Amino acid sequence: MATKVDPFVQKNLRWNFSVNLLDITFITLAFSLISRETIMPLLISNLTDSKIAIGLVPAIFSICFYLPQLFAANHAERLKRKLPFVMFIGGLLERVPYLLAALAIALFAVSAPTLTLLSLYLVIGLAAFGAGVATPAWFTMIGKVLPVNRRGIFFGVSDGLGTLMGFVGAFFVGIILDDLGYPINFATLFLAAAVFMGISWIGLALNREPESPIVKEHIPLSSYFKQLPGILRRNHNFRRFLLSYSVARFSLMGTSFFIVYGDESFSLTGAEVGALTAVLLGSQAVMQLALGWLGDRRGHKLNLVIFSFAAAGAALMALAASDFIGLIPAFALLGMGLGADRISHLNIVLEFALPEDQPTFIGLTNTLLAPLVSLAPIFGGWVAGGIGFESLFALMLGFGGLGGALLALWVKEPRHIKPTPVSELNAG
Repeated sequence: MATKVDPFVQKNLRWNFSVNLLDITFITLAFSLISRETIMPLLISNLTDSKIAIGLVPAIFSICFYLPQLFAANHAERLKRKLPFVMFIGGLLERVPYLLAALAIALFAVSAPTLTLLSLYLVIGLAAFGAGVATPAWFTMIGKVLPVNRRGIFFGVSDGLGTLMGFVGAFFVGIILDDLGYPINFATLFLAAAVFMGISWIGLALNREPESPIVKEHIPLSSYFKQLPGILRRNHNFRRFLLSYSVARFSLMGTSFFIVYGDESFSLTGAEVGALTAVLLGSQAVMQLALGWLGDRRGHKLNLVIFSFAAAGAALMALAASDFIGLIPAFALLGMGLGADRISHLNIVLEFALPEDQPTFIGLTNTLLAPLVSLAPIFGGWVAGGIGFESLFALMLGFGGLGGALLALWVKEPRHIKPTPVSELNAG
């Protein structure tokens, strides 16, 4: 279905592609240095023996990131330009807290590990809240400045380049972990991440965003929320997507425990942790380039099917691993799954809605997912600590396979269906 590109957007396409490339590349590099799949679990395992404490990291991030989005969407739909709002929230709340994490780790990790752990949770929650509040406006802005047939390749190139830089950085991560004493090694990683996040903010600030031709009038939150049930009740394909994707997301309940499982089972060195981080990031980098291209041409539903089955495959390989070498294919498949999910899980949502309704669809999707993605890693930590890693990986395998099948067979590719306005979904 061909889409006419606004002349302003076409004129500034290269510029906006480039500055957003700077933004996403450097923030992706930053997060690769303090990966929630490898580095944060290792840090927390130095602060406490609790497996549930490790599961709380993705849980806190998810609840703080996803839950506020529906409230923020109501505000975002009424902004002619989204960028000023995104710059303020994305700078102050999303990026600055990681500087505080570096300080807390350096000063208190040895003398007050519980205080450091609580500080880390606070920083993760605050930064995730900022990202969540900004996301409906930011992703709608991306939808404005990049045409639909460029979004997949943009996220593929930007995430892939950032992850590739993280792949190179993983070599230095191993050196830092081995050569710098604890806790300065972890504090150094968080400090470097904060610096790279500052560079990414510069790219964000340089966007050239046109004013939205259609913005909605301000309405009270109570009236705004009354229109949401109609979206779920009458948009059958969107409802099927939410249900199928929810099942698939359970396949990520144990991503934070792959590295802990490897460390406890095979006594990993810092160099081996760096190598597995490099495999994870290298797989993400390569696959994001390929899957961005694929999403532009075949639609993002296919990428989410790949995500589900790759996550299931990662769990299967972890079950089969008998040494450090056996973990490599597990981390490669995990990287593929995470890359596919990052490329497509919000890009597909844009295609269910008209531009003026996109913040609501993004906010509704992420807010409904909030309880699930928050509880899943806590449940994963309980399973890993109480029953064992093998049971955890078996559950991930089952959910990944079922979610992939539902997405493939039950959900129609939204790119080939004309979106229905929210006003019509609530008519009658």
